Amino acid sequence: MSERVSVPPRVTALYGGQAVLEGVMIRGPAGLAVAVRAPDGQIVRWTTRLPLRRGWRRWPLLRGVFVLWETLRWGMEALWFSATVAAGEIETREGLRSPAALLTMAFSLALALGIFLLLPASLAEGIQQATGATAGVRTAAEAVLRLGLVIGYLIAVGRHPEVRRVFAYHGAEHKVVHALEAGAPLTVAGARPFPTAHPRCGTAFLLTVIVVAAVLFAFLPASTVLERLLLRLALLPALAGLSYELLWLSARYHHLRPVSWLFAPNLWLQRLTTREPDDAMLEVALAALEAARALESSTEVAAGDEASGP
Repeated sequence: MSERVSVPPRVTALYGGQAVLEGVMIRGPAGLAVAVRAPDGQIVRWTTRLPLRRGWRRWPLLRGVFVLWETLRWGMEALWFSATVAAGEIETREGLRSPAALLTMAFSLALALGIFLLLPASLAEGIQQATGATAGVRTAAEAVLRLGLVIGYLIAVGRHPEVRRVFAYHGAEHKVVHALEAGAPLTVAGARPFPTAHPRCGTAFLLTVIVVAAVLFAFLPASTVLERLLLRLALLPALAGLSYELLWLSARYHHLRPVSWLFAPNLWLQRLTTREPDDAMLEVALAALEAARALESSTEVAAGDEASGP
């Protein structure tokens, strides 16, 4: 059974989020809410208020860096919460204050950077040295290898039953955000017809990063292999900032045909990270959205504040 929530005549804030274990996190300008289906069937919710982005935190290019960091930080917090609910240990939850959670987050970030940033660069360097290819070929090979690693990883993890459930919750999150933005009734029936892909999705951000990286890294000066790898790490803030701005523009102007054609691969890639949710999953996503909107209604939100992508 789903609870109908009234929809305002005009949505003044953007909402985004992510899927977690047996649940959904929805973030708005005022804070975020996580809703998780507990083993007993009840929906457990957790909310927290977040400081508004003001001043230079809202500047183009710089804001993308803050959005990326906040997405990682609060995404891990939401995952940690959902894991404790799924394990029936909600009373002992410590969140990211626990040393184990902090070590897990640091290790995950280091592993992701190593596999998806440095490994393709190293392999491309080896290809260039073995074949005598030009720097342009090396850059193209790096982009192809990085894209292949991302797609291969998504296909591999998508075979696991529990991951497929997370992907279905991902689809539920997108559907309820679509329903809100379209002014549709925020019910299971109202959200069901909408697509599981969304232009502001984090999967779309991944593909945008790969394309921007290929262009940005092509202008790196010729140097040693180690210097080029260090430069890639140093350029991560610029890469995140540029990618965020492109993703923001694509979502804002997605209704224009040339823009929708140009960024269509962002939606295609989401076929690997989303599944059609069942009604119970949509109920959880709606519960998270309702809780996130309740935070906005009781907090002064500056015009133009936005959440990270769905």
